[in-house]
Amino acid sequence: MARRDENQQLMFGGDWTVEKLERVRKYLRAYTTALKKQPFALWYIDAFAGTGHLTHKKRDTAQISLFDEAETRDAPKYIEGSTRVALKVEPRFDKYIFVEKESGQIPMLEDLRNEFPDVQNKIEVVNEDCNSYIPQLCALTNWRNTRAVLFLDPYGMEVKWSTLEAIARTQAIDLWLLFPLGVGVMRMLNNNAKITDSWANVLTEMFGTDKWFDDFYETAREAGLFEENIQQIKNCNYNKIGQYFVSRLKTIFTAVADNPLPLCNSKNVPLYLLCFAAGNPKGAPIALRIAQDILGK
Repeated sequence: MARRDENQQLMFGGDWTVEKLERVRKYLRAYTTALKKQPFALWYIDAFAGTGHLTHKKRDTAQISLFDEAETRDAPKYIEGSTRVALKVEPRFDKYIFVEKESGQIPMLEDLRNEFPDVQNKIEVVNEDCNSYIPQLCALTNWRNTRAVLFLDPYGMEVKWSTLEAIARTQAIDLWLLFPLGVGVMRMLNNNAKITDSWANVLTEMFGTDKWFDDFYETAREAGLFEENIQQIKNCNYNKIGQYFVSRLKTIFTAVADNPLPLCNSKNVPLYLLCFAAGNPKGAPIALRIAQDILGK
């Protein structure tokens, strides 16, 4: 479980958490360096901002049976969250938008203004659900003079495909996304294909199509005494699921990294897949090259 010290920092995650944040930090630094002389306002958007430190994010009760403490027992130290990582990157962003739906965590995000007084007027804290706020932000922003990096770091299966479509339509946002490979998707895909309607709906909302079933299951026929037995058999592994999600991202984004990073627990079981997608057609080649290099290290 998460626990507080005298500085109210929260402990969460393990080596894979450090790995995730380090890759994102490297990209943010490269991003602001490359674009600092360009005529764009540069934004950093964190859609699951939490408290500013790494915390146990609130679990969706519809998915709670999918998760257990095993994924979060690897925590060796206190770790700063993605918001603080972004705020420390230089050159600075022109604006920081921290989105968090849990109202109890908002005061700690507001406190970041005091901790980083040099950018306090650039920090915007939003108490809304990612899937409601991000599409609205994407639709209302003038992206001709704005560029952004958006980090989607959900605990589980919260991100909807419609949100990713809204992000892609801007053609101005580079996306880092934590895909719930092992903690969510793999566990929902039962070996006997008996997936509840609620889980099937979650998978469809995340992949943006209900065709995932045909890709992850195959029909097996076995001769019986009186008639042929037909069964649906699971035909996918972690690698195939990851490739499928990357292929889905490629249907909406300008460019997508082919080498997403598996983030594993201490038993080397993949929990998440750190994915990258570039939005702007002109900047995509160099953005993709930088991201794939960072993911490959």
